[in-house]
Amino acid sequence: MRLLEETIQRIEGLDEVMMEKARERVDSLIKPPKSLGRLEDIAIQLSGITGKLYPVVDQKTIITMAADHGVYEEGISGNPQEITWAQTLLFAKGLPGVCAISRVSGAKVIAVDIGIKGDIPEDAGVFNRKIKHGTDNMVKGPAMTREEAVKSLEVGIEMANQEAKKGANLLGTGEMGIGNTTPSTAILSVLGNCDLLEITGRGAGVGEGGIEHKVAVIRKAIELNKPKPTDGIDVLAKVGGLEIGGMAGVMLGAAANRIPVVIDGYISTVAALIAIAIEPKAKDYFIASHASLEPGARLANELLGIEPMLTMDMCLGEGSGAALAFPIIDAAVSMMAYMATFAEVGMEI
Repeated sequence: MRLLEETIQRIEGLDEVMMEKARERVDSLIKPPKSLGRLEDIAIQLSGITGKLYPVVDQKTIITMAADHGVYEEGISGNPQEITWAQTLLFAKGLPGVCAISRVSGAKVIAVDIGIKGDIPEDAGVFNRKIKHGTDNMVKGPAMTREEAVKSLEVGIEMANQEAKKGANLLGTGEMGIGNTTPSTAILSVLGNCDLLEITGRGAGVGEGGIEHKVAVIRKAIELNKPKPTDGIDVLAKVGGLEIGGMAGVMLGAAANRIPVVIDGYISTVAALIAIAIEPKAKDYFIASHASLEPGARLANELLGIEPMLTMDMCLGEGSGAALAFPIIDAAVSMMAYMATFAEVGMEI
């Protein structure tokens, strides 16, 4: 708990003075006002985060949290739970989708076992930060204790701190976990006070009972555990997931280190909602990558209050959307560094 508290205390607002300087430069570039749209907003945000007029984001890392879920016992997924274990082993080999996409921008991808059911071999190239072998079944009680939820947040913070010390200046969040749209939707329902039928989707493959069964399972878990919407840690503990807590921790850690963090799709966005429930100022450091195809994604983005930059009909997870967004952030940085102003080329406006 101490690391979480210390991290929260380190999160400060953006550098408003530098943002104003960045805004003045963007407005003076050789282009019609606002003609580069979101690129301009990103550049200004990066200046506010880093305190630099010309930010640098040349060392990128996506931190993918992997964990399993006890609620899988309820038949909410049509995929074998063992896929979490098997797929996580492929990250160090560079074979999953997020790794392939990350090659475009030269981003590093690291996988973290924060709660996989089963042991990952020590030589697999996966960071072992396991808290437990999957969450407990949330229809029979809390998914985890409050202490375990805090630990999941602190694992994420530790990973963000580790990468910051290695020189990372842009982070992305990702996840791997069969069945994790179920706790994500439970969290969203609690925080957004919304109808489960409107936000529950198929995920990577819904079980034989279909959407109706998945909804019934989530509703039962919420009614049993009664998570408090005003307490993000309580919601995470009662109906959440270890990888969701881990991603929220990465986001808080990024903000404390004044590093921008790119949010992936639906599950990462739900993790971002947990993060800002714990410390609202962290939101200033977030960049939303893409609009997931999951039914709850739109509401999650609306609650977060950050519009995703891409609509690509994606719902893979892993951090794939964050990886795809990295080159756009590179473009915003390049615009700031290399595009001339009217004054610099001797033109009057």
